[in-house]
Amino acid sequence: MTSSRIWSWVAFGLGVAYFLLPLVGMFEFSLRARRGEYSFDAYASVLGDPQFRTTFAYSVTMALVTILLGVLIVLPTAFWVRLRMPRLRPLVEFITLLPLVIPVVVIAFGYIRLYNTSSILPLTGSVMGTNVLLALGYASLSLPYMYRAIDTGLRTIDVPTLTEAAQSLGAGWATILGRVILPNVLGAVLSGAFLTFAIVLGEYVFAALLNRPAFGPYMVWISGNRAYEPAALAVIAFAITWACMGLISLVSRTQKHTRARS
Repeated sequence: MTSSRIWSWVAFGLGVAYFLLPLVGMFEFSLRARRGEYSFDAYASVLGDPQFRTTFAYSVTMALVTILLGVLIVLPTAFWVRLRMPRLRPLVEFITLLPLVIPVVVIAFGYIRLYNTSSILPLTGSVMGTNVLLALGYASLSLPYMYRAIDTGLRTIDVPTLTEAAQSLGAGWATILGRVILPNVLGAVLSGAFLTFAIVLGEYVFAALLNRPAFGPYMVWISGNRAYEPAALAVIAFAITWACMGLISLVSRTQKHTRARS
């Protein structure tokens, strides 16, 4: 048992070193903007860049729109499949996995082909329409993560019993979803939301092909035009991603404690 524990800790340490050492090296490199000493000049340059603030604000706004769109699509679908059509669950899971199988550039060109200015619904003909098309593209990319997060949350509750109890009290479907199901799977919804947020911040293909001022194309642009700022920007993006993961863990623990007390 002692030997097994030692080798387990050795494997764990090697795994941690494998992932952390490149991050430490990147962070150390980002501090070398000032010759001969460490400084945060690269971070000050990135955070003081108006283009950084513009693209980051745009991507955050698009992430919030994408999260709302994803929840409105996935939550009723996963709820209905689990309640009334469990036999269709394998088919729905297969459909939600397609964005992981089909290359992003293929999905993006398909969207542009379907919704260009010569189509019935010319979304690319205006700025608002292009933003809507970008949000739809982001929602399709986040579909595998959002669906599995919500589906996992629905597995932890008794959906038929809660639905029957709400219906016996006169609740409609909107009330059941919004006031009964959603509060019970809030941790799962937030997990999918934070993963969607991280995906939208780093996505490049959709935003570049649609020519939108998003954070992903800005990261690619700065990587080709600066030396130390790309490393600083990567550290900032990594910190944002891990902050989202930490919030997922915090919300999940809070929800578990709340259920245990109730």
